[in-house]
Amino acid sequence: MSNARMPAVFIGHGSPMNALERNRYSDAWNALGAELPVPRAVLVVSAHWYVRGVAVTGGEHPRTIHDFYGFPRDLYRIRYEAPGDPQLARRLAEMLGTLDVALDDSWGFDHGAWSVLVHMYPDAEIPVLQLALDATRAADFHWAIGAALAPLRDDGVLVLGSGNVVHNLKLMDPYRSDPFDWARRFDEHVRDAIDRNDRDALVHPEAHPDGALAVPSPDHYLPLLYACALRTPDDPVTTVVDGMEAGSLSIRSIRVG
Repeated sequence: MSNARMPAVFIGHGSPMNALERNRYSDAWNALGAELPVPRAVLVVSAHWYVRGVAVTGGEHPRTIHDFYGFPRDLYRIRYEAPGDPQLARRLAEMLGTLDVALDDSWGFDHGAWSVLVHMYPDAEIPVLQLALDATRAADFHWAIGAALAPLRDDGVLVLGSGNVVHNLKLMDPYRSDPFDWARRFDEHVRDAIDRNDRDALVHPEAHPDGALAVPSPDHYLPLLYACALRTPDDPVTTVVDGMEAGSLSIRSIRVG
C-alpha cells in the first residue's frame, strides 16, 4: 500500500452493464487502477447512496447491492467482496467535526461503486468504504465536505466520486449514437469549468442554460464536486475517458492530481 499523496478521481459510471462489458470505458478504468499508486483504502461517493443525512459504511464485510431492475442475470451474480475498514470509518466521522455522521452497517457497495471497482481493482483486496450523499443539502455543502476530506489523500486513501456529469434517463435514446446538443453543451461547459477550477460554475449547474435538462436531479452530479474540491493549486486534472451514451448520459471521468 502507498503512503504517497493519492490523486482523487471522478468516474462517470453509466450503465451497470459496464461491469460486465469490455469497452473503452471499462478499459480506461482498468488502466487508471493500474497507473494510480496503490491506495490503502478507497472511499467511494456514489450517486446511488442519496439519503437524508451523512453516513459512512462502518462494517467489516459490506454487501454487494444490486440496485437496479431488468438487467441480465449475470449482472446479479456479481459480488464485489472487498473488506470494509471500520477504523477508517470512525476517523472519517471524526474528521467531519460537528456533523452527525452515522456509521452504517446496513448499506454496502451499490453499483456506482462496484461496477467501476471490478475494473479498477478486480482482486477486491483493497478496503472500500462508501460515503452517503445528504439529499437535504445544497451543492456548496457537498463541496465543503469534499474539501474536508483532504487529509485522507495524504494517508493514501483514494477518494472516488461516481456519478455522471449529464444524467437524464427520461430523455435517453438507446438508438442514438451522438449526444443531444444540450447534453454536449453542458458536458463541455463542465469540462471547461474543471479546467479553470471554477468553483462557482461547478456548484451551480442550474445557472447554465442547459443545466435543468442535464442535471434534472442532483444525485449523479454531486459526486463530481467531491473530486474537484480536493484539487490543490498544483494538481493537474486529466481526462481518463469521455463520451456520451444514448444521447443524454455522460461517461466523462477525470483524475485530479
